[in-house]
Amino acid sequence: MAIEVIINKKDLKMKEKSNPLVTLEKEEEVSLISLNDEGSFNSLSKNLLKELFEALKEADEDGSTKVLVLKGVGRGFSAGHNLKEVQENENESFYRELLNCCKEVMIFLPNLNKPVIAEVHGVATAAGCQLVAACDLAYADTNTRFATPGVNIGLFCHTPLVPVSRTIVKKHSMEMLLLGDLIDATQAKRFGLINDVFGSEELHEKVMEVARVICSKSPYVLKMGKETFYKQLDMDLEEAYEYATERMIQNLKAEDAKEGIDAFLNKRKPDWKNS
Repeated sequence: MAIEVIINKKDLKMKEKSNPLVTLEKEEEVSLISLNDEGSFNSLSKNLLKELFEALKEADEDGSTKVLVLKGVGRGFSAGHNLKEVQENENESFYRELLNCCKEVMIFLPNLNKPVIAEVHGVATAAGCQLVAACDLAYADTNTRFATPGVNIGLFCHTPLVPVSRTIVKKHSMEMLLLGDLIDATQAKRFGLINDVFGSEELHEKVMEVARVICSKSPYVLKMGKETFYKQLDMDLEEAYEYATERMIQNLKAEDAKEGIDAFLNKRKPDWKNS
């Protein structure tokens, strides 16, 4: 299956680097964003996080992209923050800059207009596990391991626990955080950290199958639905229903809702207007 490289000004600036820490490619209507620092197990260094933010922004603004897939090159998805970088910069100013870069990426993911799928292999630990939890969907191969192991080195996973605790239930979250042990992909699925598990040789194609299904939906409706989903999570029940009711009415008045209903009733394929 052909993969085309997106060529534009921002992407060219990224590609001009001899060793880009994040790459951006296009497969069908899907933007593939790859963490590309294999030597450090795709650790989330300050510079990688900055490049990742720009790649996510670029893909989200690309009119021909309907879904984003986030993956890692080499042996694993991401081992978390670069501890060597942390050790070499033992000052509060650097700590704040690094963690703010990470926070910007993690907050950006649920606020993107388009769905983001994590395609995970090898390991996803600490901030790498955080990145998986922050994506809308996540799929892993059978050999993948996950952990929030900071407690083992005297550094509790304070920031990774934010999306992890919002993705899986409290007891499972605390078990991961307090023990710091690796869990396998089957257990991660049971916890609700990922959606499904596949063989390593079929993982990417399975992720693309999911992406293609999503691509067949109205981009306008997907954008609106994702926004509704995340905004209502922190509301009380009555407030959530009030908000969702207004969103449903707004959606019912949209051209794509009218087109979709008519297509369903007349047993034809919808022609989305993205409005």
